[in-house]
Amino acid sequence: MSENKEPHAPKFVYDFTEGNKDLKDLLGGKGANLAEMTNLGLPVPPGFTITTEACKVYLESGEEPAALRDEVSAHLDALERKMGKKLGQADNPLLVSVRSGAKFSMPGMMDTVLNIGLSDASVRGLAEQAGDERFAWDSYRRLIQMFGKTVLGVDGDLFEEALDKAKAAKKVTVDTDLEAADLKKLVTTFKKIVKKEAGREFPQDPREQMDLAIKAVFDSWNGDRAKLYRRQERIPHDLGTAVNVCSMVFGNLGPDSGTGVAFTRDPASGHQGVYGDYLQNAQGEDVVAGIRNTVPLAELERIDKKSYDQLMRIMETLENHYKDLCDIEFTIERGRLWMLQTRVGKRTAGAAFRIATQLVDQGLIDETEALQRVTGAQLAQLMFPRFDEDAKVEQVARGIAASPGAAVGKAVFDSYTAVKWSRSGEKVILVRRETNPDDLDGMIAAEGILTSRGGKTSHAAVVARGMGKTCVCGAEELEVDTKRRRMTVPGGHVVEEGDVISIDGSTGKVYLGEVPVVPSPVVEYFEGRMHPGADDADELVEAVHRMMAFADRKRRLRVRANADNAEDALRARRFGAQGIGLCRTEHMFLGDRRELVERLILADTEDEREASLKALLPLQKQDFVELFEAMDGLPVTIRLLDPPLHEFLPDITELSVRVALAESRQEPHENELRLLQAVHRLHEQNPMLGLRGVRLGLVIPGLFTMQVRAIAEAAAERKAAKGDPRAEIMIPLVGTVQELEIVREEADQVVAEVEAATGTKLKLAIGTMIELPRAALTAGEIAEAAEFFSFGTNDLTQTVWGFSRDDVEASFFTAYLEKGIFGVSPFETIDKDGVGSLVKSAAEAGRRTRPDLKLGVCGEHGGDPESVHFFHEAGLDYVSCSPFRIPVARLEAGRAATQSAGSDHR
Repeated sequence: MSENKEPHAPKFVYDFTEGNKDLKDLLGGKGANLAEMTNLGLPVPPGFTITTEACKVYLESGEEPAALRDEVSAHLDALERKMGKKLGQADNPLLVSVRSGAKFSMPGMMDTVLNIGLSDASVRGLAEQAGDERFAWDSYRRLIQMFGKTVLGVDGDLFEEALDKAKAAKKVTVDTDLEAADLKKLVTTFKKIVKKEAGREFPQDPREQMDLAIKAVFDSWNGDRAKLYRRQERIPHDLGTAVNVCSMVFGNLGPDSGTGVAFTRDPASGHQGVYGDYLQNAQGEDVVAGIRNTVPLAELERIDKKSYDQLMRIMETLENHYKDLCDIEFTIERGRLWMLQTRVGKRTAGAAFRIATQLVDQGLIDETEALQRVTGAQLAQLMFPRFDEDAKVEQVARGIAASPGAAVGKAVFDSYTAVKWSRSGEKVILVRRETNPDDLDGMIAAEGILTSRGGKTSHAAVVARGMGKTCVCGAEELEVDTKRRRMTVPGGHVVEEGDVISIDGSTGKVYLGEVPVVPSPVVEYFEGRMHPGADDADELVEAVHRMMAFADRKRRLRVRANADNAEDALRARRFGAQGIGLCRTEHMFLGDRRELVERLILADTEDEREASLKALLPLQKQDFVELFEAMDGLPVTIRLLDPPLHEFLPDITELSVRVALAESRQEPHENELRLLQAVHRLHEQNPMLGLRGVRLGLVIPGLFTMQVRAIAEAAAERKAAKGDPRAEIMIPLVGTVQELEIVREEADQVVAEVEAATGTKLKLAIGTMIELPRAALTAGEIAEAAEFFSFGTNDLTQTVWGFSRDDVEASFFTAYLEKGIFGVSPFETIDKDGVGSLVKSAAEAGRRTRPDLKLGVCGEHGGDPESVHFFHEAGLDYVSCSPFRIPVARLEAGRAATQSAGSDHR
């Protein structure tokens, strides 16, 4: 007969002696680290931690677990025996703090209550025990104030107002100048506030105080500020918080007491040394509140050398143990040092790179671990120029931070002026309501781009990022009047053309006048203008250089560039690109060539069409010759013409106005009328889903074959010049294998003709973009005609979600982010569950059909750190991104490889 066994009851409370730093899921970050320090034999005030599991039960049911009260009682009894005091007893009271402590740091977002155990009876015992009546009554008023606000929901301003009246009556300005008699009166006032506002007396039972405080900490997990913070930081909502009950130690017991914070290295620079602040005769909250000025931590050596020396030894122990920069909180109570908290400290991007390489040199971590200590986002911060934070500035607007950097220049309102002024040596900011392909020349000439419309994936944003150009989009507070060449900022101030403005693409802020810019030595390094090891090399550059070398040795993913001309290709190569993953040929048809494309699209006869193609062919060929020369020996993936038809046609509204004006003036307008009729015929309600990509190539005879011929002839010319061109032809917007087969058959015929004419054997791979859901779902069939896939995740995201990326960011994305529907825009970081699922399934299906199928991605996600990790896991061969994001992608590809290797090892 089998024996029925009761399931093992969960344990909800852990003494500090029972946990360790690896139990953050259960004990929260604070509790796990207090336990770890206790285990290391460091001086930690005794206490215990209530687990996140207890919090989850409470949040789900509205009641604490049945066993929790008994477990807390048992641990409280043990704590009292250890301390030789009882919680709140009249003659020798034990006081405790009740603090929150989630797995991930959420500074100031949840609740804490100090000095629990004080009452009308025990305050006198504390005064006698400490030999300091003022200290005891000050601690009591702090408890009532904190408890009233945090636990009982009393408006905190009422306590502050009463405190200010007490100081005014005493004619003092700081709390520390209030004497014991003043604080006694303040306690009476505070208790009256509690009674009036909470409808109950301040609890005199110390255990009731503790139990109510524990519940308040649990409740604070779902407070508005905590939920908002979690959404912003993308912290899961179901983790819950632990609660730490710790015996109080006091730094406000006289000149031989104090409190402080310390860092084992400078969190701003990463340099080793003594960093931190100390405040004599104070509690920790006094440091945070700025009641009195702190002194540098080094001053503690003069004030209390014994404690200072002990602290230095503990800091060294903690850094060697955690193998990282540690952030420490401590209190000295009458010459005795206590450690109240430690955690791996936050740091600037520059400090992160320096510290990682320092720890490798010290033998504390290896290269693999070092790569996990830095991020692509940090590297991106180091690459963009920044405004001088100490400068006096006048901010007038804020838009979307679309492309990082700091740009200063004269405001101009059209591309022609931007180019003209730039050629004259002027630095300009191109200001538009929104940009379009016609603005490309002006965007190239400008220091930065500012628009009053659009989001992070608008034309301005995408093109600016590709060029490494600073851009602020969607600054809706600005009224841009391009006709009058001016913009009006909030408050009515008018910025005329030629007035200097400054824009910060890292924050979205717009300033009047010139804000001084600090250049980035990291970009100078990637551009080859600063060399590691040189006498004048920046220490930060050395650290970045080493981390990039680590990443390049570890990564499996190759990194290519999105580049459309030789200049961008050469820059990308300097930045470490291993080829071009996307050459957008439509960018080659702007400017003077646009008229030729317009003629081609609107041609009525075959002769007209042939004439346009004949004129375009040598121009296209020269484009590719220059590109192959710049990327000699590396693959160059060339996407045939893809954009919506309307981008190569006159604006229908402007053309209609011209025709109407000509008719009203009885002027000749046959050509304009013919053009308008053609534009009407080709007009589309939704051009992004209309006649574009492969559809355009099939409808306009000769268009794609002209481009293929230009590619083949350019490759043959480079081979004749002893070059090594490695062209790959990519067919865009394919939805069915039949489209690809037709274009491929024509392309193969053209390549054969060029081979015969030049006597040169060419190997040109032909593949397609997977950017439509149908293409992803039929990838196995499409792979029969494709030698490679490149995932166009911009359009794939748009078509999977049903979003118009030109509209949705400005209309409702903000609401979606605030409501937690999105953690981040799916155009910034790939939607793993939806779009990502299609990428994975298409990759697998494609390789089942063609095992040697080459797989890459060329959408904006190719340079996004989190997305790079996904593409590594999905088994892609390469990512492609704008030249300035190549170092970020290289670093993240190395991190992805070491993370997956680590998880495999575990």
